[in-house]
Amino acid sequence: MSKETRILGVLIIDRQQEAGKIQNVLTKYGCSIKTRLGLHEVTDEVSSTSGLLLLELTGNVSEMDKLENELLAVEGTQTQKMIFVD
Repeated sequence: MSKETRILGVLIIDRQQEAGKIQNVLTKYGCSIKTRLGLHEVTDEVSSTSGLLLLELTGNVSEMDKLENELLAVEGTQTQKMIFVD
């Protein structure tokens, strides 16, 4: 049986507007997230309004699909994926 490693990239266009919705989805599927990395530009004066979230998923493929579909449904974001099969 092959094992799947899935990486999701989520571009959040307006972090202040969409961050709460994204966080709710991530909390709901927390057991499916092995690694989470958030990237956004920060200076002394301002924090970027957009951000990029990288997720390494683990576990049941159907749960990964549910997580991805809920992220895709959040307006003001874009979600892309990479799948690696062992």
